[in-house]
Amino acid sequence: MAQKFDKKIFTFRLLCKDLGFLLYNFPEMVVAMKNKNISKAFMEKIMLIVTAVNGCSYCSWFHAKQAISSGIGDDEVKNMLKLQFDADTSDFEMIALLYAQHYAETNRKPEKEMTERLFEYYGMRTANHIILFIRMIFFGNLLGNTYDAFLSRLKGNKAEDSNVCFETIFFIVNTPILLPMYPFTKKYRN
Repeated sequence: MAQKFDKKIFTFRLLCKDLGFLLYNFPEMVVAMKNKNISKAFMEKIMLIVTAVNGCSYCSWFHAKQAISSGIGDDEVKNMLKLQFDADTSDFEMIALLYAQHYAETNRKPEKEMTERLFEYYGMRTANHIILFIRMIFFGNLLGNTYDAFLSRLKGNKAEDSNVCFETIFFIVNTPILLPMYPFTKKYRN
């Protein structure tokens, strides 16, 4: 019996919904990148935590490089990707990173109390920017995972609730972006 591909992936409907969200919020993404409460290193930690939960090898490779260039050490990056970040995290970052992990683990359905705590601690503006970063990387994770779902399908390991037509078109459209990255992602694959 073939093993299932068990990572979160896009459906056509979810892709359209997420793409619409990101396009609509693009101006706010630009503002979020300038938020003085969220350093480049802090943003990369958020990206690594969500990626660690969702298991996207492309995002793991890319954001590990970005994290290192932002001043995060190799061991700290490895710890983030293993979700062992408590020793490498400032008190200011901890609530956001725990929220990012929770958000990804609950597949976008965080508990109300966790969201309230995020907003109480960081305030409306910064909390919304943290959630925007989480949504951005979640999109990237599903992009990479959906691409890999097609490759897995070719090996007989179909993703649950997947559609061969959607996966095929998705694969063709995204090959120019993701195929050049594929050789670099080997060490991040399970």
